[in-house]
Amino acid sequence: MSRSAAAPLPLALALFTLYIVWGSTYFAIRLGVESWPPMMLAGLRFSLAGLILLAFLRWRGQPLPGRRAALNAGLIGLLLLAVGNGLVTLAEHQQVPSGLAAVMVATVPLFAMCFSRLFGIRTRKIEWLGILVGLAGIMLLNSGGHLAGNPQGAILVLIAALSWAFGSVLGSRILLPQGAMAGAIEMLAAGAALLLASALSGERLSALPDLQGFLSLGYLMLFGSIIAINAYMYLIRNVSPAIATSYAYVNPVVAVLLGTSFGGETLSPREWLALAVIIFAVVLVTLGKTLFPERRAVTEENDR
Repeated sequence: MSRSAAAPLPLALALFTLYIVWGSTYFAIRLGVESWPPMMLAGLRFSLAGLILLAFLRWRGQPLPGRRAALNAGLIGLLLLAVGNGLVTLAEHQQVPSGLAAVMVATVPLFAMCFSRLFGIRTRKIEWLGILVGLAGIMLLNSGGHLAGNPQGAILVLIAALSWAFGSVLGSRILLPQGAMAGAIEMLAAGAALLLASALSGERLSALPDLQGFLSLGYLMLFGSIIAINAYMYLIRNVSPAIATSYAYVNPVVAVLLGTSFGGETLSPREWLALAVIIFAVVLVTLGKTLFPERRAVTEENDR
């Protein structure tokens, strides 16, 4: 299906899924770590989601990928999910508010732009401006309030954002399995690594998780992993990258609203300002080419 032929309803549903579901996963993680050890929660989430998705794809007749593509998918799974998501889960277990975790993770497009330079991808001035604005937002966010009193948690989320950004850039430059098979292998690799880390770190269940814990795990597994990942894959095949990645500046708003409305979380005026600054920076980076086209391109279009 071409981008111009994509049906409006599936596109709207896919965007809604990424905006709301991925934005709500931060709050679901916060609820989950109240009764699950953090790495165990993340490991079970991705292991179960990966197994279900792999079984479904094999039932549909999709073949297993070659060794090289599978190993590449495993590496991307470690960077994006094991480190990227695993450290966010660990940070929320260490009392980093879910909304602030989402704000920090919103910097992924900024870091991805920096890593793109390693692969020779040109960066425009408007995008560099967005990166500088985003760094200012990060410094503002960490200069007071919750993160200033929890430097370890802030570092964990920052490393998570860096790992997700690098994995995203690397994943666009290497051979990966076709379609949803890539997501299945990435989740299986991440789940195995996180469960191993959970065992080695001595995580144990002191009691059986309550209903909230099991509901959080189920929501993260089904909606946050299987459904949202496939919605994202549908978008990148049918819309421009700017639209597909627009979740990066919607998710923090959703996460903050859920955390403050239902989780008893509070943000200081400085943290609200940092949220606005970081979202503005991400808009500059993701939509800069659309909002501010290069002068040469505009001139060439007028000459036709």
